Amino acid sequence: MADSTPLLSDSDKPPESKRSSRSLDETIERCIGGFGWLQTFQAILVSFAWVFDAQQTFISVFTDAQPSWHCTDESVCNNSSNICQLPKDAWSWDWPAHTSIISEWGHECSTSFITGLPASSFFMGCLVGGLVLATLADSTIGRKNMLLFSCLMMSLSSIFTVFSSNIWIYSALRFFNGFGRATVGTCALVLSTELVGKRWRGQVGVIGFFCFTLGFLSLPAMAYVNRGSSWRSLYLWISVPTILYCILVHFLVHESPRWLFVKGRKEEAVTTLKSMAQTASALTMSFSNVLIEQESEDENVDIYSSIKILLNKRWAAQRLAAVMVTGFGIGMVYYGMPLGLGNLSVNLYLGVTLNALSELPASLITFFLIGKINRKESLLGFTILSGVCSVMCVVMGRVWPSLQIAMELISFFSACTAFNMALIYALELFPTCVRNSAISMVRQALVLGGVFSPLLVAAGRKNNLISFGVFGVVIGICGLPLIWLPETRGGTICDTMDEEENKQNEKAAAAIPTLA
Repeated sequence: MADSTPLLSDSDKPPESKRSSRSLDETIERCIGGFGWLQTFQAILVSFAWVFDAQQTFISVFTDAQPSWHCTDESVCNNSSNICQLPKDAWSWDWPAHTSIISEWGHECSTSFITGLPASSFFMGCLVGGLVLATLADSTIGRKNMLLFSCLMMSLSSIFTVFSSNIWIYSALRFFNGFGRATVGTCALVLSTELVGKRWRGQVGVIGFFCFTLGFLSLPAMAYVNRGSSWRSLYLWISVPTILYCILVHFLVHESPRWLFVKGRKEEAVTTLKSMAQTASALTMSFSNVLIEQESEDENVDIYSSIKILLNKRWAAQRLAAVMVTGFGIGMVYYGMPLGLGNLSVNLYLGVTLNALSELPASLITFFLIGKINRKESLLGFTILSGVCSVMCVVMGRVWPSLQIAMELISFFSACTAFNMALIYALELFPTCVRNSAISMVRQALVLGGVFSPLLVAAGRKNNLISFGVFGVVIGICGLPLIWLPETRGGTICDTMDEEENKQNEKAAAAIPTLA
């Protein structure tokens, strides 16, 4: 009976048994270590937020695109093929002007700073939003409420974007859109993985990456269907479903029991565990007398306490710095490659579709191999491969142009896989009390790389060495700090900084050979 009731009062048990039953990780593992239908439903529903995340991230590839045009006066066009050197009555857009912000607001001859401002504003909003909102999911609001807030703000700001009258208002709204979007992926990843046991942690984390791929793939399809319509309709297509999604999350998704325990809300945590365990048929338990003593950090601290805790521990700060540097390089390639497709000799709809499809094998590889491969070595390998192929993209453009898109796809595929691996690796490197904040910081590093991507893409329209060449060098160098990080495959999730530190000390002690 005692074995089937891990949350019952254990006052009659010996001290060693007490310590075992009081381990939060072991207790939750025994309750939701399986993968029942409720956990499957919750994981899929929470991970579906990545669909909207992907749509908001890459929508500017179509709404901010430089439209194609044709000459209406051949006698004038014979002297120049530069649209900015031709009179207005000598050329015309192939599609209605309202299909892109560039053609609607007459920015076809504006500087790269102005035309790239909306995309950069979005990534700047992601950066600021991540810094402002990063710790709220760990400290006060929780994973579920933070996910709701982020999705709702992302959706509403996107709806307001429809009413933009010029590129400056449009850029400002894109900033707020990125601000709201900043923590969507982080909260979805952390919440979904904290609702299952460690055996399924990697697989559940990959569900979010599949959903991101689905969202990315849906964009060229929606853009193609609306190719003669206003760019505003594309924003409506991705905004309204997000509001409906928020309603579903509010009523159907549980808060993370790990976070509830760490914050001292034990009754709510037990209720959540009881519901999930019973539904998953994992255990038949009675929760009448709960006595779990979890050592945790002070609950009444300011919202930036998680970051302070991370920086105060040398090992945590070193891990965070290394993963963030790697994330910066990955983000530059991951966000920059789709934006740079317009610089290659490939159809935009086809190029974006191929890039989106390349995310699918990246997610499949992560899903099926996440439990079999080492995080550190695989992440390092994919960053190097992405860098080499990105540089080869420049070389092939001059030597063998037909292979240029192949090199681009391999580089992007490697960056996608590295992106997935980096988030799962960061998930396992940090304990529960700071996990959401740590992953948020890693995502901000990814986004920071995205901030520079539009500028490099704009500068590389005449010379791909400035864009794809820089992409390759940066991601290759930024992956090197991973060499000094520990391997996490098969390890247990810790809930406090002390637990993680003790675990590392035990590993270090076990590695020291015993002297005769």
